[in-house]
Amino acid sequence: MARFSILLLILSSLLGYSQTPTPSHIKLGIEQMDAYLPLLENKRVGLLVNQTSTWSGIHLVDLLQSLRDKKVNIKKILTPEHGFRGDADAGEKVGDSVDPKTGLPIVSLYGANRKPTPAQLADLDVIVFDIQDVGARFFTYISTMHLVMEACAENKKQLIILDRPNPNSYVDGPVKSPDLKKNFLAMHPVPITHGLTVGEYAQMINGEGWLEGGKKCDLKVIKLKGWTHIDPFSIKIKPSPNLPNDHAIAMYPSTCLLEQTAVSVGRGTQTPFEVLGSPDLKDQPYQFTPTDIKGMAVDPPYENQVCYGIDLRNEPAPRKVSLKYIIDMYTIYPDKEKFFGKNFDNIAGNSTLKEQIKQGMTEEQIRETWQKDLNAYKEMRKKYMLYP
Repeated sequence: MARFSILLLILSSLLGYSQTPTPSHIKLGIEQMDAYLPLLENKRVGLLVNQTSTWSGIHLVDLLQSLRDKKVNIKKILTPEHGFRGDADAGEKVGDSVDPKTGLPIVSLYGANRKPTPAQLADLDVIVFDIQDVGARFFTYISTMHLVMEACAENKKQLIILDRPNPNSYVDGPVKSPDLKKNFLAMHPVPITHGLTVGEYAQMINGEGWLEGGKKCDLKVIKLKGWTHIDPFSIKIKPSPNLPNDHAIAMYPSTCLLEQTAVSVGRGTQTPFEVLGSPDLKDQPYQFTPTDIKGMAVDPPYENQVCYGIDLRNEPAPRKVSLKYIIDMYTIYPDKEKFFGKNFDNIAGNSTLKEQIKQGMTEEQIRETWQKDLNAYKEMRKKYMLYP
């Protein structure tokens, strides 16, 4: 491992990368090169990666491209929502392209198709997944992972996951209802914060038979070292364009519930998920004006309109899925019939949360209705945990 660390320092210097190391006691999956390089030698490799796929500032693509003597044959890059460089807005379709730095073809899994086709996998033996997740059911990287696992199972390809910590590693929120049709924001019967790393989550997808037809993916997880589920973890690179810092990431499981309402969550500002407001809340103390921001927001809600609301940047982030923000906004919003958007149930994971809020139930009363399903989920989760 020492020689790989020395190699990394040399590569970082030659390629002009800045150093953004993880805490020394934590070893990411990408760092466990002795564990995964033997699995890639003489194999045709696809990399499912984005801007977060780095170790001490060097991207996994560049790292593996440099190891010519290890006979790692990278054939293509696959990318999730937001693209390879992470500069596409939420929901923005991303097309196939070529990486100008390496000349590798880039296959978008958030464009014409979200699941790799047999033709796209035909020249691959193995896919390596290395993407930083934030631990929320509606953060779509785990949905992409599910579809890639399904494609690997159907086409007899191996998936190797280089695991990373979950910055929101607690279990809370309503478990997705079986009555809600599976969709890209709610693929599995899990709560809003599932409390798993992507490696653990992939094991659960396999173990619970959630792939089409109950198929099993040939899965290998390269585990973290030195991390537990109660350890905080600071993300150095934005996991998506609208999660710019640790506080926004911590607020996201709670404030994202307002994404499908009449209230702006700050898309089109430099503080998304940390401010809430609407042009219709003129008696509120804070003001912001969403605008089109390249690489962050295309046609954001209430573009170029003054929104009045609240600033949460100095508020301690709750270590739970807090309903305070959505209940408060619903309470003060003047036209309650227009408050909930048509896709709100996909964010909530059920059709009952909005009705509970409309009925005036308190947060404590609503949370009580989650407990039976949460307890059952926690028991299931234990089977797949890799870390204390």
